[in-house]
Order: sequence, then C-alpha cells, then structure tokens
Amino acid sequence: MGLNNSMVLSSPAADPGSVVQRGSAGSKPFRLVKYVAISSLVVIVVSTVFLSSFLSHRAKKILLAKSEQYAFLVAENLNHQVFFQFTLPTLISEGEIRLSRKNQYERLDKVVRNTIHGFAIERVDIYDPQQILTYSTEQEKIGSKGTLGNRFERAFRGQSFSVIEGTDRSFLGISWHVGPQKLKTYLPMWVERPMSWKRGKVLGVFEITQDVTADYENIRRFQLIIFSSIMIFVGVLFAALLTIVHRAEQILEARARERKKLEDELHQAERLAALGEMIAGISHEIKNPLGIIRSTAELMEKRASDERQKKLSSIIVEEATRLNNIVTEFLDFARPKTLQTSECRVEDVLDQNLEILQAECQSRGIQVERDYRTGGYTLESDPNLLYRAFLNLFSNAVQAMNGGGTLRVSTSLVMTDGRSDPCLEVRIEDSGPGIPEEIRTKIFNPFFTTRERGTGLGLSIVQTIIQSHHGSVVLEPGARGGTVAVVRLPLRQPKEEEKE
Repeated sequence: MGLNNSMVLSSPAADPGSVVQRGSAGSKPFRLVKYVAISSLVVIVVSTVFLSSFLSHRAKKILLAKSEQYAFLVAENLNHQVFFQFTLPTLISEGEIRLSRKNQYERLDKVVRNTIHGFAIERVDIYDPQQILTYSTEQEKIGSKGTLGNRFERAFRGQSFSVIEGTDRSFLGISWHVGPQKLKTYLPMWVERPMSWKRGKVLGVFEITQDVTADYENIRRFQLIIFSSIMIFVGVLFAALLTIVHRAEQILEARARERKKLEDELHQAERLAALGEMIAGISHEIKNPLGIIRSTAELMEKRASDERQKKLSSIIVEEATRLNNIVTEFLDFARPKTLQTSECRVEDVLDQNLEILQAECQSRGIQVERDYRTGGYTLESDPNLLYRAFLNLFSNAVQAMNGGGTLRVSTSLVMTDGRSDPCLEVRIEDSGPGIPEEIRTKIFNPFFTTRERGTGLGLSIVQTIIQSHHGSVVLEPGARGGTVAVVRLPLRQPKEEEKE
C-alpha cells in the first residue's frame, strides 16, 4: 500500500524526557510504599522475635515462680512431717538422732517418701549444719561433704530460694535446644513450735530437686507456635501488600504512558496546525497564478497551428493539472475537517469506491472479494469524508498489486475497551508485497512516501478524517502476506458534553 504517515511531531515544550521524569516522579509514592512494606516486614519480624522472647521469658518466670511455690509448700509440709513424725518421736524414744542407725534412716525415709508421694519431686537431700549430707532419696552420697557453698549459707541463714540448672541454648530468649532442666529449691530445716507461726532453731538445709524439662519443652513449643503463626500472618500480609503495590505501579505506569501519548498528540496537533496554516496560505497563493497558467496553456493549445506548439501546450496543461491536484491535496491536509454527519451504511460508501476503481482493478488483474457482516447497522458519519478516506486506502492497495492479486474487503461489529456499544470495523486487505517493518512506524507521517511521484499526504489525510470521526486506523501485516488496513469507527458520534 502507499506509504504516508502522520509523523509524531514535537516541540521544545514537548520534551519526552520531561514526561519520563514526571512519570518517574509519579511512581515514587508507590515505590516508597514498596520500601515501606519491606521496612515494615523487617520491623514486624524483629518485633515478632522480641514478642516471642518476651512471652518466653514471662512464661519461664511464671514457671519458675510456680515451681518455687510448689517446692516451698512441699518443703514446709516435709519439715512439719519430719519434725513431728521422726525428729520428735526419735528423740523421745532413743534420746538422740543417728541416721547411721538403720531403723532411724528407714523411719525418716518412710516419712519423706510418704510426704512427697504424688508430688513431682525427683530428689530430696538434707544437710546438717556442717554441710554433711545426712539424708537423701538417693543413698549413694549419704555422708559426703556437700559443695553447695553460698547456697547452703543463704539457706542456713533462713532464706528460701530456687536455682535452675541445665542446658538451654537460646538467643534473645528464643530457645532452639532444651536439655535436662532441674529446679533446685533450698530451704532451712527448722524446729517446729506448736501453736506458733514462728520458726525455731535451724537444724539443717533441705535441697529439693524437681525435673522441669517437660515444662521448658512446652514453653519452647509454645514459643515456636507464636513465632511461626505471626511469621505466616506477616508473610500473607506482605504478599498481599506487594500485589497491591505492583498493581498500583502498573496503573501508574499506564497513566504515565497515556499522559505522554496525549502530550505527544497535543504537540503534534499544534505543529500540524501551524504547518496547515502555512500550507493553506502558500497553496492559495499558488492556486490563483496556477489557474491562469493552465487556462492560458489551454487557449494556446486551441489556437496553435503547429503540432509542436500544441504538444508543448498540452504538456503545460498536464503538468499544471498535476500541480493543481497537489495543491488541492495540500489544502485538504491543511483544511480542518468539519463533519456533516448523517446516517449511512458503510457498505454503501465502500461499494461506491469499488465501483470507481472497477476499471483499474480489471486492467491490473485484481479480483475483489466482499464480506459484509454488519447487518442493518447504520453509521453516524460524514459519508463524503469517509468516501475520500476509503478511496485513498483502496488506491494504495490497488497500486501495491502491480502484477494482479486479490483485494478483500470485510466489515463487522467488534467490542473494544469494554464499551457498551460495539464499533464498526472495516478491513481492507491486499495481496501485495507488504510494508517493511522498519518503515511501518513512519507510515502516517506527513510527506513520507516511497513513490517517485506523490506528496506523501494520502494516509495522513486518511488518519485525520478517521480521527475526526473518533475512530482509529492502523496498517498491519496480512496473514497471507500483503497489508491490512484496519479502520474502526464508533456507530454514534459523541455529543459535545461528552467530548468535554
């Protein structure tokens, strides 16, 4: 097809760089949201670690306090039972306490085991004032010197306290390995005073050992459940936030591209308007003397008696006519397209064009195929302007098939952009050589042509007419070679308030 384009004209005010910069600036808030989202993820993860650490620490403190109270209760009960069921009866019956005697040891062991029966007590040790282990639920070390050090001294002075012993690998309170955990509680062993809340003389020290490994393991599991639950929630929230941010960036980029396109179109329209005014002025100045030259040449041709003079006069008439057509084309390009709309069927306009070109198609060996599928739909348009636009497209298609071929013309109704009303689509396909990819972007530029003779305004005028109808026209490669001109037109022209 003929190669004419509406070139993308720019001016200093329409620097594309400024559009890109504005588009980038517009996208910064959403990029900041992404950075904030990442920062929020870090903050929430750190907060989760500290929250888990805090909960774990609190749980351990509560466990320690509970186990201490448990041990204190057992120790007080044990002290009471040992004093009244062993110490006092033994002193009365035997006059002294010697645990080396089998009967005394067995009696004390029975009292201790009956007292701690049903309680989660692993071991009970009793030390005398010299820190000698005088009794233990594990008999192997009885009689040995204790190595309690400061613990013994504190307990012997009347202080009750507990100490955790064991392996607990943790960071910021988060445990990942829990070994055996023993809670050792130290309490003084004192003389009971009946009917009094006051304690008597300290006789020794109790060391009560509890195995709290299972409790610590439950705390670790509880901690992992909290940490993993929060992390999963944060992960889902972060993924949703990234999806929203990504979608927002896409919308922003699309708006930036649309804004740039509109600015380019605005600057193009400004340049074309200035170009049109210049062309219109020059064309009017040329057209008048050109008409005089042509009419004078025609007069000379009629009056010439010499064949050579007649031939020269006819050449002047022919070239003046061609120049007049070029000037007319310039005026068509420069003249604003004011629509004189009426109801018409686009198929009728197409048939008028094909009828005009019928003789040329026959001479070139071109077969015309029609496929009209719009039914009874009518188009609100300017039939005369559409006639001129389609005539240009048909002429380009015919001229592209020098060796003959097939010209296919089809119409249909298509839905675009989710509009409530369909658009009317016209496809004009030739079987010519097609348009090279490297020049397809220049196709609608004014004054662009690959022909030896031509103004390069044909397709630019086509685009102007179609756009004045609020439609679109594109040239695409055909499925079987050649080129397809695709024209889409709305069935109804927008009202003035809709345009605004």
